[in-house]
Amino acid sequence: MHSVGEHESTITITNDGATILKSIHVANPAAKILIDISKTQDDMVGDGTTTVAVLAGELLRHAERLVQMKIHPQTIIEGFRIAKDAAIEKLRSIAIECPEDLAKLKEDLIKVAMTTLSSKLLFHEKEYFARLAVDAVLRLKSNSKDSPANLDLIKIIKKPGASLRDSFLDEGFILEKAISVGCPKRKENPQIMIANSPMDYDKIKIMGSKVRVDSLDKVAEIESAEKLKMKNKVDRILAYKPDVFINRQLIYNYPEQLMAEKGVMVIEHADFDGTERLSAVLGAEVLSTFDAPGKAKLGSCKLIEEIMIGEDKFVKFSGCADNKACTIVLRGSGYHILDEAERSLHDVICVLSQMVGNAKMLYGGGNSEVSMALAVLKKAEKVKTKEGLAIEAFATALKALPIIIAENGGYDSATLIQNLVSDISENKTTSGLDMSKGVVGDMKVLGIHVFMPYFNLFRIHLESKNRHLCQHARQQK
Repeated sequence: MHSVGEHESTITITNDGATILKSIHVANPAAKILIDISKTQDDMVGDGTTTVAVLAGELLRHAERLVQMKIHPQTIIEGFRIAKDAAIEKLRSIAIECPEDLAKLKEDLIKVAMTTLSSKLLFHEKEYFARLAVDAVLRLKSNSKDSPANLDLIKIIKKPGASLRDSFLDEGFILEKAISVGCPKRKENPQIMIANSPMDYDKIKIMGSKVRVDSLDKVAEIESAEKLKMKNKVDRILAYKPDVFINRQLIYNYPEQLMAEKGVMVIEHADFDGTERLSAVLGAEVLSTFDAPGKAKLGSCKLIEEIMIGEDKFVKFSGCADNKACTIVLRGSGYHILDEAERSLHDVICVLSQMVGNAKMLYGGGNSEVSMALAVLKKAEKVKTKEGLAIEAFATALKALPIIIAENGGYDSATLIQNLVSDISENKTTSGLDMSKGVVGDMKVLGIHVFMPYFNLFRIHLESKNRHLCQHARQQK
């Protein structure tokens, strides 16, 4: 896909729904709603971005058809709301509670992760990356369900070379920087200062200003004054007694030399992302002034060392104060592959992190969609007004999702969906589409599970967007 807009010179290769929709510039109000739904799904859940856009599009298509039948948009909206309530009620009744036992929970998380990766670039190595993502997320597991996992503690590094299978999880924090020349390359149990302060010579920052001197002696005096000012600043930093000094900004050679002489490890240009993550991981404050040595909080870890990944040097922090931190190093043949692998892994990690706090699952393979569609159709049979037509349309839109799954697999969707509807109607509640064989299989046996909040989030979108969908259908009449 060729990206358009301000980054039109870049090319993005992806099958991620949110990534594709973000690159599309549209003026149609209904189309903007579909893009917003996909973006919100990506931000709040991480996966299901294409599915919510497809479901919203199906609802829009059926709303337009009902408007053409002279049914008022308000009637359609009311029917959709009734159908939504019936679908959510059914969804909650078929949800599966995840076990509290950590070993069994890990097995369920792996099943959900593998289902999520089934449509991603990492499909061929889905079991390997599912276990890798689960191990990373379980490190963040909190005893409090109200305390969300801090995904900033999981850092993903992309490094071209080798194959995807060579990717690994490192139980520590890896910073994509090198240790300055002349400094120690390894420190055990260090005191770590994280700063955001200029460590280059002060410059006159007024536009157009100049300093004129009449001799080289004056130039030497200015340079000497600059060095003295920087030395005083370094002395104030050393008063904190740090073993490691990490600065977000550039560090010139002179202050670097002064710190190296005192045995301090120096890391410069850690950038905003690096300093903020390190502050959280190491339990340190980010300092910009150095006038209160007794009050500032320095970070700590068990070991800092320089490592090699591929041909590049990195700094590894092991045994951090917040021991939940970890780093996933992605390897691959090129940046296009690595970018898509990162998006796939991000989706999985987002889903797993929410599932750990809200441990409920559903069976995949179209099971939940067809179950909801049948529940909505039963509700429609009890409605005698015209809202019943909108309720039936809602059920048809739900059934469109497994139909698309079957068609994408190259199978006879009509036969498969009818068999699935028949099985679920006969109370075979674990039935779903087995796309490996093109038959209706047992999702419990196959281990195909999905995360429950996927439809709960769409319920929020439906409440706020169905009015706009139906009004657009009326305008298209």
